[in-house]
Amino acid sequence: MVPEVVQVVPNENYTVTVYFEDGKIVLYNVVPLLEKEIFQPLKDKDVFMNTCTILNNTLAWDLVGNRDTSKCIDIDPDTLYALQAIKDRIA
Repeated sequence: MVPEVVQVVPNENYTVTVYFEDGKIVLYNVVPLLEKEIFQPLKDKDVFMNTCTILNNTLAWDLVGNRDTSKCIDIDPDTLYALQAIKDRIA
């Protein structure tokens, strides 16, 4: 079972710092996905930065702003957890 995502921090370069409940921190790069149709709204940096959140216990973008999990873009938590851990960028 993959630990829950507890915090997400979008970065200006289309990456997201993802924090898990067990202390693991990963950096998810969204750039390779931006050409796929479902990810097109995230090309708008304001949308990318301002709708990034946690839904379905994982990294997501709440595109309509009403926390409707069926109308969001989310990333499989297994995909995120499989990434190499990084050191906290704030520390």
